Amino acid sequence: MRAEAWRLSSLSMVLHKAGNWEYRGAASHALSVFPNPLLEGCARMVQRADMALHVLPGIPLIESGDDLPGILVAALGRLAVGLDDGDVLVLAQKIVSKAEGRLVRLADVTPGPEAVALGRETDKDPRLVQLILDESTEVMRKRPGMLLVRHRLGNVGAHAGIDQSNVDHADGEAALLLPVDPDASAQRLHEALLAATGRRIAVIIADSMNRAWRLGTIGGAIGCAGLLVLDDLRGSTDMYGRELKVTVINRADSLAAAACLLMGESVERTPAVLIKGLPWRPAAQNARDIIRPLAEDMFR
Repeated sequence: MRAEAWRLSSLSMVLHKAGNWEYRGAASHALSVFPNPLLEGCARMVQRADMALHVLPGIPLIESGDDLPGILVAALGRLAVGLDDGDVLVLAQKIVSKAEGRLVRLADVTPGPEAVALGRETDKDPRLVQLILDESTEVMRKRPGMLLVRHRLGNVGAHAGIDQSNVDHADGEAALLLPVDPDASAQRLHEALLAATGRRIAVIIADSMNRAWRLGTIGGAIGCAGLLVLDDLRGSTDMYGRELKVTVINRADSLAAAACLLMGESVERTPAVLIKGLPWRPAAQNARDIIRPLAEDMFR
C-alpha cells in the first residue's frame, strides 16, 4: 500500500457507566486521500467516527403498565450529554416485556401432554415447557436441562427467550416472555422519543443469545426502529478494488452486543444504554430483516 495513499489514525471508543468510570479503547482506522480512483469505492467504510456509550441512570424496576417512554425520557434528561439525530437507545428486553405485561405466573399455566413428556426428557417444569412450546414453531434440539427451539419471531435459541431471572417470584414462580412484536415495540418507543425530544433516536431492543459452536451469550437485536440494521456492502469494493460479494454487516447486533457489556446480566440494574457518534443513515429496516430465510438454513 503506497504511503501517500493511506494514513492511519486512532478511532476511540468510550464506554461510560453511570458516570462513575469509563473504559477507553482504540482501534486503527484507515483514512484515505484517494489518489487512486480504484480506491474511491472504499469511501463509505473509512468514514471516521468517535462512538460513546452512556448508561442511563436512575431507571426504576419496571412493572406492567409503567410509562416506559416517560421513564426513558426522564433518564435521558439526567445524562450529561445532549441528544442528537442518529443516537441509538439500546434497551434490555426485560424492561420492555415487563412494561407490556409479559410476566406469566406458572400457576396459571396448564401443561399439555407434549409439554409433560418434554418436561420429563429435559428435567424441566412442564408448565415452563408449555410456555416455550406456545412461543415456538419448532423444537430443534433437546437434552436434560435445555430445549433449543425456533421462536415464532424466527430466532433460534434456548427456551424461546423465556427467562426466570430478575423477575418477581413473590406471588409464586413466574416466567417472562419476549414482547409479542419487538419491532412494533421499538417503533412505538422511537415515535414517543421523537415526540418528547424532537430528536430521531433509533431504538434497539436487545436480548442475550446463544451462538452455535461458541460458548457464552452475547447481546443481539430482537426489535429495531429508526436505524440501518443491515449494511449491505455487496457490489462495493475493498481497499484493493476487489468486489465484495457476500459482505453484509449486522449493525444492530453489533450495537446490541456493545451495549450489553454495560447492561450486565445479574444485579447491575442498568437496562438502557445510549450510543452516540455512530455515522447515521435512516432506514426502514427492522430486526425481522436479520432472520435468515429457512431456505438458506444450512444447519437444519
